[in-house]
Amino acid sequence: MFPGIATSVLPVAANEIENRAFFGGDNLTNQATNRAVFSAEVAALQIAKTANKVVVQPGDTVLYRITIRNVGNVNASNLTLTDTLPLGLVFDSKSLQASLSNNSNNSQVSVSATQSSNGSFNVTYAGSLAPQGTLNIVYAATITPDGMRGNGRNLAVATAGSARSNTASHQLKIRPGLLSNCGTLIGRVFVDKNFDGEQQPGEPGIPNAVIYMDDGNRIITDTNGMFSVANVIAGNRTGTLDLTSLPGYIQAPNLYRIDKNSQSRLVKLAPFSMGRMNFAVTPAFGEERQ
Repeated sequence: MFPGIATSVLPVAANEIENRAFFGGDNLTNQATNRAVFSAEVAALQIAKTANKVVVQPGDTVLYRITIRNVGNVNASNLTLTDTLPLGLVFDSKSLQASLSNNSNNSQVSVSATQSSNGSFNVTYAGSLAPQGTLNIVYAATITPDGMRGNGRNLAVATAGSARSNTASHQLKIRPGLLSNCGTLIGRVFVDKNFDGEQQPGEPGIPNAVIYMDDGNRIITDTNGMFSVANVIAGNRTGTLDLTSLPGYIQAPNLYRIDKNSQSRLVKLAPFSMGRMNFAVTPAFGEERQ
């Protein structure tokens, strides 16, 4: 600008470059201003995460809702959501749903999910998210007993090419519930060759044996004749061997303990403890004592 000409200086916007030239020494009123205005075409993402519960306990299901908004001025393509669940939460892939919201329209869209070994999973949307459009993702997760050892904090971030969103988080408070009064039962069904009720080397386990618990649970032994039951409510627990599930075998007599000469076993299970139930059988046609 030149002396005698009145001018006003406009505020500088974030997407403007301003160049100034000064005349007349220290006279700051004599200045010339040149602005170059540019508009960068980029996709920018914002993400938020909520859940239908804040306090849960093992066995509960929590429903997460994630909103991803394109606040840029071009389409966001090949969008990927990376979600990291805390320890003890299991992603239910069958519950996954997604929809697009744009200009008051809401439509269902198809997304795919892949899980990784570190507890995180990726949700990919192959379409494009228009400027000011929103991708809504909903899924369920189940809280397992391991959740008591985790921090309950869930983290999620979205990317589309070079665009990366903020990190959204949600904090769950996981209470022990009934599991605070639970223990674990283990046991084995085996061939007792010396009739002492204890398994020694050379006494094989019996697979596919059925044990019925006092609470109605039906347990089947594995290939080594072993079984385990987690989250059993503490107290006096009873298990009964179903001999009809073992054709060709009968209950083995115990020559040392009378209380073991029964198809049932009684275990007093303390909270957070482990109890054992072993069941000894022998071939129905008899076998020599060793």
